[in-house]
Amino acid sequence: MTATADPITAKAPENRVWKKFRTHRSAMLGGVLVVFFIAIALLAPILPIPDPAATDWGAVRKAPSFAHPFGTDEIGRDVLSRMIWGAQASLLAGVVSVGIAVLAGVPLGIVAGYFGGWTDAVISRCTEALLAAPFLILAIALAAFLGPSLTNAMIAIGISATPLFVRLTRGQVINIKSEDYVDSARAIGLPTHRILSRYIFPNVLPPILVQATLTIATAIIAEASLSFLGLGQQPPAPSWGSMLNTAKNFLNQAPWMAMWPGISIFLVVLGFNLLGDGLRDALDPREH
Repeated sequence: MTATADPITAKAPENRVWKKFRTHRSAMLGGVLVVFFIAIALLAPILPIPDPAATDWGAVRKAPSFAHPFGTDEIGRDVLSRMIWGAQASLLAGVVSVGIAVLAGVPLGIVAGYFGGWTDAVISRCTEALLAAPFLILAIALAAFLGPSLTNAMIAIGISATPLFVRLTRGQVINIKSEDYVDSARAIGLPTHRILSRYIFPNVLPPILVQATLTIATAIIAEASLSFLGLGQQPPAPSWGSMLNTAKNFLNQAPWMAMWPGISIFLVVLGFNLLGDGLRDALDPREH
């Protein structure tokens, strides 16, 4: 008689990961913060808030009040409305730029780590050249070259973050390709593309997800920095970075103009960092 696994004790890996994650209090806090800001960004078009571009010259730099809970800016626009709509630009920049980095960096890392030789040498030298430049400086240079816009800022941040994923993926693949199950797959004659898709990629995916979550936080800060310098989202479209750029001129007269976007950037970056730390602990096989 063939023994069957007990469905109670034979828990799926996904259940173990979720159990580990939900007991991680800081990770759950990070998840709540991330979900909150994503919900705010998605619900912006239907929330009962003023037009973020509507001016009111009778309410210039008004302090927070019932009519304007977060106050108004230098031309009478509602700061709360601009904060909510600005969340779209910041989160979009974080997700899209990291998506660009993952789509470009992971395949290059897999090719470099699995095939080695001159392919690895060329990709690694190019990666090291990009890593030699500080991330934010490279992003500023690329954004200045491409021109000021949110789209170009996302491209610049994505290119700047690509070397991180190339290096991470390459290192993971080098470790995985020497495992016995990969050697067995080669021995039975599986084609290379099957080995890469079935055995290599699924095993490098967890650390990539963790790195992507942490890099989104970095990308949001980078987008805010580019917008602060006038290289990201262009007025009158709202962005937390561009709001800070304007607010720096009115810190004494209207400190709330800088306070709210600064707090929002801090909270969303904290949320993604806590979420990434939680995912790293939950996906670590040594903890299971």
